[in-house]
Amino acid sequence: MTKACRPVVGSRAPLLLLATLACALLALSPNSALAQRGASGPPEHANVEPVNHLPNPYETVRDWGVLPDGRTWGSVSAVNVDIDGIHIWAADRCGTNSCALSDVDPIVKLDPNGNVVESFGAGLILWPHGMDVDSDGNVWIADARSANARELEANPAAAGRGHAVLKFSPTGELLLTLGTPGEAGDPPTHFTEPNDVLVAPDGSIFVAEAHSAQFQDEPGPNSIGRISKFAPDGTFIMSFGSWGYEDGQFRAPHSFAMDSQGRLFIADRGNRRIQIFDQEGTHLDTWYQFSRNSGIYIDANDVLYAIDSESDDNYNPGWRKGLRVGSARTGEVWYFTQEHVSARASGMGGVGSMGEGVTADAEGNVIAGEVGPVQGLTKFVPQLTRADLTLGATSEDRKQNWAFPFGAGLLVMGGLMLGAKMFGGNEADKTAA
Repeated sequence: MTKACRPVVGSRAPLLLLATLACALLALSPNSALAQRGASGPPEHANVEPVNHLPNPYETVRDWGVLPDGRTWGSVSAVNVDIDGIHIWAADRCGTNSCALSDVDPIVKLDPNGNVVESFGAGLILWPHGMDVDSDGNVWIADARSANARELEANPAAAGRGHAVLKFSPTGELLLTLGTPGEAGDPPTHFTEPNDVLVAPDGSIFVAEAHSAQFQDEPGPNSIGRISKFAPDGTFIMSFGSWGYEDGQFRAPHSFAMDSQGRLFIADRGNRRIQIFDQEGTHLDTWYQFSRNSGIYIDANDVLYAIDSESDDNYNPGWRKGLRVGSARTGEVWYFTQEHVSARASGMGGVGSMGEGVTADAEGNVIAGEVGPVQGLTKFVPQLTRADLTLGATSEDRKQNWAFPFGAGLLVMGGLMLGAKMFGGNEADKTAA
């Protein structure tokens, strides 16, 4: 049954009261009335209480992973765990936010200590955006855009990259290309800004388009919100979806995940929600309680990791950037880890930064790929056992002990920040907000 779910967080009455008060305070913020391109959304979202108050079981470790040869990290949204459950794959945009002018390997494999043990992809990828690792360990990359005029002038060879999905062997051999690199268009022969790729257990390939759709508030000739399905050998099967606000429509299907039942979870970022489908494109459900997700990942225990890199008073009023962890089976949200580097403005407005791509290893460590003012990788190390993380916040005693102080602290901090806004504050604070 299709519905806009309200968050089920299992909180006790004091915590619900705190959440209500926090929402009321946020509603008073003068910034909440601001409107930016791509900030609109379906009205149902306004009926969902922001999930900002849950316990945080993680320690945040910034700047995880060391690139070889003195390289510095650029923007990273493509990240995924290897089939061994230990190593992490990431695709760096070559030290900046594009590989158009670089000959370094954008795809790297890191060991548990953050050291690179494999790298490849130089000269083949322009803007790596989404990634998947299939059951054979092959690495799939969604290359989401082509070179702009400035990049082409500096490097004409960059014209043959982007708007494509590439399949590599674990050692970097290019095995398959879907789409026509460097050219935007429609399946089966082309893609337009493919955001992510997912390979199902049976080998079926799913590709999501298009990245710029979230910045469109009204339909136009280039409005695309599309999921395409291919056979394991790359043969086109079908497409479903369109641009829009309704169930089954998308404004930037930004990330994929699949649960143990074979259901396809799609982070519909522009619409601030997750939509769930079967593998034939039938809409099953819509969840708003995990916020405006840039990246989602579901592990073997159906734990859902949803990371929000954009929420602020314009793009998602009342909600905070952060990592929300919960159940892909029930939709319950268990944990919330708030944004980091809170003194710096994000690329989408507001303050603080949080990763865009997300994955988790076999030990429950969460790895986020960072885009914007903070780049590279962030590691979230659990302070609970792996078993406790898998169970989630099902223990009322544990949940009460963690959640109430956290929620109270958040409320106090939010009130102080709001007071600074309403009653002056310094100019630096006003600029950052």
